Amino acid sequence: MDIQSLNDAITINRNNAIALSRLWMNHSSRIADENLALLTARATKAAAFKWSHDTNPWEAWTNYATDAAQRGVLFLDVLRQRGNAFNEAVGKDIPPALDFKYDVVIDGRTLPRPVNYSLVVITPPDGVTIDPDRRPFMIVDPRAGHGAGIGGFKPESQVGDAFHNGHAVYFVIFRQWPEPGQTLADVRDAEAAFLKEIRRRHPQAEKPVVIGNCQGGWGCMLLAASHPDDIGPIAINGAPMSYWAGHSGRNPMRYTAGQVGGVWPAILMADLGNGVFDGSLLVQNFENLNPANTHWSKLYNLYSKVDTETERFLEFERWWSGFFMMNEEEIRWIVENLFVGNRLAHGQAHFEDERIDLKNIRSPIIVFASHGDNITPPPQALNWIADTYHDVNEIKARGQRIVYLLHPSIGHLGIFVSAKVAGREHEAITDTMRAIEALPPGLYELELEQGEDRLHVKFAPRSVDDIMKLDDGRGDEEMFSAVANISEVNATLYEKLVRPLVRSLVTDQTAKQFFAAQPMRTERVAYSDLNPLMQPVKALAEHARTGRKPVQADNPFLAIEHLVSESIEQGLNVYRDMRDSMQEMAFHMIYSSPFMRMIGAQGLATRHEAVADNLLDLPEVRDALEHLEDGGEAEGAVRMLELLSGARGYVRRTRLERELQIFATEEPFSSMDEAKRAKLIHTQSLVVQFAPEKAKNSLPRLLKTPEERERALDLVMRVAGPVETMNPKALSLYHEFEVMLGRKPSVASNVTEDADVLLKSA
Repeated sequence: MDIQSLNDAITINRNNAIALSRLWMNHSSRIADENLALLTARATKAAAFKWSHDTNPWEAWTNYATDAAQRGVLFLDVLRQRGNAFNEAVGKDIPPALDFKYDVVIDGRTLPRPVNYSLVVITPPDGVTIDPDRRPFMIVDPRAGHGAGIGGFKPESQVGDAFHNGHAVYFVIFRQWPEPGQTLADVRDAEAAFLKEIRRRHPQAEKPVVIGNCQGGWGCMLLAASHPDDIGPIAINGAPMSYWAGHSGRNPMRYTAGQVGGVWPAILMADLGNGVFDGSLLVQNFENLNPANTHWSKLYNLYSKVDTETERFLEFERWWSGFFMMNEEEIRWIVENLFVGNRLAHGQAHFEDERIDLKNIRSPIIVFASHGDNITPPPQALNWIADTYHDVNEIKARGQRIVYLLHPSIGHLGIFVSAKVAGREHEAITDTMRAIEALPPGLYELELEQGEDRLHVKFAPRSVDDIMKLDDGRGDEEMFSAVANISEVNATLYEKLVRPLVRSLVTDQTAKQFFAAQPMRTERVAYSDLNPLMQPVKALAEHARTGRKPVQADNPFLAIEHLVSESIEQGLNVYRDMRDSMQEMAFHMIYSSPFMRMIGAQGLATRHEAVADNLLDLPEVRDALEHLEDGGEAEGAVRMLELLSGARGYVRRTRLERELQIFATEEPFSSMDEAKRAKLIHTQSLVVQFAPEKAKNSLPRLLKTPEERERALDLVMRVAGPVETMNPKALSLYHEFEVMLGRKPSVASNVTEDADVLLKSA
């Protein structure tokens, strides 16, 4: 190493040490601030404690002690019921957690490449009428340790929202055990067969809407990239498309691969399962993210409300405790291409010789993410856009429409179950599917504004830079790239040196013992009737229910119990924050060294080696610009609408709905099929994007006769209006259209003057 290289290495190490010091200080400061706030709140509560004059301390204590003992017995009985339900499900097909009746349409075991997936059609509840002309929905749930059905877990769910709007609903479910030799490519092909069957059943409807939750989200993206002609709009909810992304100090799960050395532990676990990966390990990873909720809050909530929470708890646990398996080929593809390698977003994921290119997707894509999601934060849900497309101009040039919606606080599971806190978001997504297809190509944020009479929905144009502002920078990608490269080395070493020995020792019987020994299973068995110590619990619980004496809500000892619970929860949260900080620090200490960054930079270069296309050389762009002056009334009207959208700066759903209604019922649009109208909108959006002045100045040559001009201007105003609600910039541009096309201005002069004044002031 020469002197310059040595100096560079010293400088990098010094900078890394400073960065790590700042990282630790930020973590420590944040943890201290949060705990100070909690301690202050708790001290305020304690200070507010006062014994009323008529309170008998002994009576209050005996009432509380009786209630606490009864709740304790009932709490144990609920855990016993959970354990028994778990034991009964062992060795049986675990049904999906759907709250709706359904019929099987296609059993994946009958396909040329058998899979454990099936397509079912949901039976509409009483009082629900399906509109045969509306496009059907296909919902795909995550297979990440749990079973299917969370998207239809209760009436107010994704299934319920679709039924509310008259759509037929299909659901993709799966059994607990994969078929021998099943791969994710087989699953993708099975879902393609499901789509074809849905289209066969609904020949008059438009292409199906596909909704993918979490892992089901990126699975739907794989489907759309390989079968773009069979799929309608795609909604992906909480889907981790870019696993490297996230904020320092807030998203610790992305460091897991670096801590364990990459993919090889997943391969080892699959080998110990005799070729099958245990889904309970994935569930355990989720639970470890929030030890306060796993080991205290969730259980204390049941204990404190055992009279009312039992049914809800057991219903949820039937889904949460149903651990679903994967083949080694499936979990390995997921880890290598998503969690560790981040290959899908960079266009480097393959199914054998087939490359998965997300640019092939032509259907509109709706991304729903939440700042309160600690499993898939917004950067992980959205950074694939920046990795796939050079900028928003490329999105437009390729005719793609990507819309994202951000919730401020809801957690990961809440995104799927359409809880009340996210109900309006799910309703907005369902209601706007048709309108999104009428959007000009581009990237938009779906914004919701609650008006006095209804929910107002608008689509605000965004750039790739806006997406990147949700992240705290991409300087850490070299470290994650180093993890990916080291993972490949470790996997090779494991396969050559360790795997032969492991496989020689594993049998079907040892695999069953390995599964049974996992903590998630042993915990449930320990609280079931298989444990002799639990035998008296059932009789004690019946006795407690018979003589149940709930304590009064104002009992001071009950208030003390709540304070103690909050203290325990806070202590576990402090442990979690310190643990996550230490793990993040360790990750940075290992992978921020000059040697590791050099390894990472080499891998990152290969991931970013694709140079952005010259958009003007794309065939569709070149063709649109070469025929800029070709067309007639339809081209002129759509071009004016595109120009007005650009002047306005956003698009309202009501405007899109008016446009769709007119296009469907009036000539020259009503005689066009869906594909032709979509191409017309795309072509005119390209003309406006790449040659805006020529697009405007050539309008008189597109609209040649006075009759065409009148009809086109009238149509544009009916879509963009009414005048009183129009954006000043759009109104002023419409006035230009009228003058240019030789029409006496139809907009009142005072309105136009006010618009001009507002425009100049803006």
